[in-house]
Amino acid sequence: MKAKIQNAVSGKIEAIGLPIMALCWVSFFWGTTWLASKEGVKHMPALQMATIRQFFGGLIYVVYFILKKQPWPKGKQWRTIIILSFLNFVCSNGLSTWGVKYMTSGLGAIISALFPIWIIIINFFNGERIAKMALFGILISFGGICVIFIDYIADFLNPDFQFGIILMTASTVTWAFGILHTKKKAASFNPYFSLGLQMLISSIFIFGITEAAEVNIPISEIPSQSWWAIGYLVIIGSVLTFIAFIYTLQHLPTEISSIYVYINPIVAMVLGSIIFGEVLTQAIAIGSVVTLTGLYMVNKSIRKPKI
Repeated sequence: MKAKIQNAVSGKIEAIGLPIMALCWVSFFWGTTWLASKEGVKHMPALQMATIRQFFGGLIYVVYFILKKQPWPKGKQWRTIIILSFLNFVCSNGLSTWGVKYMTSGLGAIISALFPIWIIIINFFNGERIAKMALFGILISFGGICVIFIDYIADFLNPDFQFGIILMTASTVTWAFGILHTKKKAASFNPYFSLGLQMLISSIFIFGITEAAEVNIPISEIPSQSWWAIGYLVIIGSVLTFIAFIYTLQHLPTEISSIYVYINPIVAMVLGSIIFGEVLTQAIAIGSVVTLTGLYMVNKSIRKPKI
């Protein structure tokens, strides 16, 4: 009996090992995309860069699955893909890119860190529960992010940032609904093929909006620095890391797979210090320790065997 329990526990740990590795990949590399985006938008409109990134990222997925002769979606599957393209990319990505223009980056990071909490709230109203240790870990990690960006908390009261706060909050809420819908519908159609179609559809829609608003610059005027940033965002951010993220959604609870938002800012700040010489403060050090403590609790909660 004891041997069976040990084998079961060992099997469970092995089963979550790869999803945890995938989550670590997402946590690190989506942190690096912050820096690539920061560099890219120095020389071109942010929404235009997002459009190009989504177009090429989606094209890579779609061409791959066409060559693999993957069946195309049918009937109601298209409705799901269109809904997700608006939730995940037009609304979430578009609103967050727009919102950053009306607030400080630190304030944006704090609001983005609300994403796992929206997941918990939505799941609560859907009758789903989360382990207490995981819940406490997520709340502690959110507290750590607030410590890291403590100098920006007062910005919530700044009337100049109210529009940006609304946009960024709406972005995190639509991303939460989009991710939950993705997890729910993943079994009905190839989630990776679906992701590529979502990117293509959203890029065409956003392109139409930005062209109508005349905010785009000619392709020939986009400098090489921005193209390098776009290339990194496409390959690392839109293809490889999204593959890892979908994998975590398939194998981990949604609120657990969302904790990458607590590590992304830490990665971005550490690399920003190394690459751009940005200053690391005592608040960043303390907040990072608090955040990682919370994440340790989350990790321990999903590794704890239920016997």
